[in-house]
Amino acid sequence: MAVDRLLPTQEAEDLLELTRDLADKELATRVEQHERAETYPEGLFPTLGEAGLLGLPYPEDLGGGGQPYEVYLQVLEELAARWAAVAVATSVHGLACFPLATYGSEEQQQCWLPSMLAGEQIGGYSLSEPQAGSDAAALRCKAEQVEDGYRITGTKAWITHGGIADFYALFARTGEGSAGISCLLAPGQADGLSWGKPEEKMGLHAVPTATAHWDGAVLDADRLIGREGQGLQIAFSALDSGRLGIAACATGLAQAALEAAVDYANERETFGRKIVDHQGLGFVLADMAAAVDSARATYLDAARRRDLGRPYSWQASVAKLVATDAAMKVTTDAVQVFGGYGYTRDFPVERFMREAKIMQIFEGTNQIQRLVISRGFAR
Repeated sequence: MAVDRLLPTQEAEDLLELTRDLADKELATRVEQHERAETYPEGLFPTLGEAGLLGLPYPEDLGGGGQPYEVYLQVLEELAARWAAVAVATSVHGLACFPLATYGSEEQQQCWLPSMLAGEQIGGYSLSEPQAGSDAAALRCKAEQVEDGYRITGTKAWITHGGIADFYALFARTGEGSAGISCLLAPGQADGLSWGKPEEKMGLHAVPTATAHWDGAVLDADRLIGREGQGLQIAFSALDSGRLGIAACATGLAQAALEAAVDYANERETFGRKIVDHQGLGFVLADMAAAVDSARATYLDAARRRDLGRPYSWQASVAKLVATDAAMKVTTDAVQVFGGYGYTRDFPVERFMREAKIMQIFEGTNQIQRLVISRGFAR
């Protein structure tokens, strides 16, 4: 069942139609093969880049697509409805471009940004560490200023596209305290940079998540984005946008689970009639549909505030919380609709359920989102 979208322009409608066609041809036809074999889809991200889908929310004069965030997020949702791992990696790429596009100098932007927004180079976001996930201010990876630039020493964890990306938005310590963290645009390969074995994850198998080990690699001084000590400001500003990206991905995943459940309920028969005609199951599907629509409305509200230049950090946390909790509930219910078959790999709903769990964890756990939301009540 097609999503009835309210898009702001005909251009946006055409873009969504292009996205659906590409996603059906390039993602839906390959997802099961790569997720089961846990193999990386070589050539897929350049295809998305050639279609203009990897730089959509950034200004055209920087090489982006110049699209409102509400449109970009709906593109992510369409991608996630076919392949969650690819949609998440697309969102992370956009997140990795944010520091340079927002805080970089004009010279830095002209040098690096066009190839990044065109998808010729794929990015990763390197903030978390083994002992510093939600508590980003506790990171220990050091960027020591030396004659040639910055010597990087330490470990960064949970990096989507780790070991494969062409560049990383790297956050490292240049001083003491929360004001001693800086952002650097790190290359994907460097002497003194090595990678651990990709994590053996519950889901999102086709795109690796890995740990980076920095052992004295030196980055040129012009790799510093913004000013020294501005890192946490950059990171948290980027994460507001990133949380909306994950909310959109979660909504697309939930939409796919709902559609699979509805299709199955219209095919499966018990006691002489289709199971969709049994009121008990019909009510489950109704709750699933309401959760998906609510998640979509919530992330679109936050996106429209962002597009208008209004504060949206609180709404971004609400959207991330609502959409990812909805995805977990909807995918679990989809498995229930399928009954015993839902617990097998013969149908995609078991994969949807595994993929939904991580949505509640990355870009700030949902417990952190509740903390952010609750702090908004303080006077």
